[in-house]
Amino acid sequence: MLIVANWKAYIEDLQKAKKLVSVSKRLSRTTKNDIVLALPAPFLGALAVGNTSKIAFAAQDISATTGGAKTGESTAPSYASIGVAYAIVGHSERRALGETNAIVAEKLAHALAHGLTPILCIGEHERDGEGRYLAYVREEITLAIKSLSPNERAKVIIAYEPLWAIGKTAAFAIEPNDLSEMVLYIRKVLAELLPGKSSSRARILYGGSVEPENVRTLTENSGINGFLIGHASIDAHTFAQIVKQSA
Repeated sequence: MLIVANWKAYIEDLQKAKKLVSVSKRLSRTTKNDIVLALPAPFLGALAVGNTSKIAFAAQDISATTGGAKTGESTAPSYASIGVAYAIVGHSERRALGETNAIVAEKLAHALAHGLTPILCIGEHERDGEGRYLAYVREEITLAIKSLSPNERAKVIIAYEPLWAIGKTAAFAIEPNDLSEMVLYIRKVLAELLPGKSSSRARILYGGSVEPENVRTLTENSGINGFLIGHASIDAHTFAQIVKQSA
């Protein structure tokens, strides 16, 4: 299982960030799961350089530009140069600020061109009885990766995060049966876009009100390959329980 901790902007103190990274490094030595930490950009420069532990680091976002006169932008090459291995792309909080599917596609291409593994976030705002949300998810996936080569498409990790479940409690997380059906649907969409049987090997994560008390239920028989964790990842004890329960 791949467990990605998205700290967002919850952590604003370097010493606290160092402590949480140390906890994650110890945790990585006792689990078979892969742990990825998506730290705020300033902390990546301080903590990702020279990393020799089992954990990996991710950028929470990357620029759609390739460098130059772009004040405030952080490009894929700059992250790759300090040892960052993954990049979250298309998170709902970035889309809410105006990021379009076209911009997401550019960011995916930049990430892959510079050796970063992109984690593509998708997910509907709400569920309807007519199944329009399925078309919405299909569109997000298709428009994001259709311009990539077949081999590049196979490297993209999908993080399914229904917006109606994000940032709440376990009671608001998706039902296991619904998650299983969505994972099957996502693989069906990917089968139309990926070469050969790559869709069966694609890594699909779930994010949305994941807590220690529901992680095992969400894992069993759902077909997911891991989790993208938000607020629960900044509490060392809670995050450790999630990692252990999902093993």
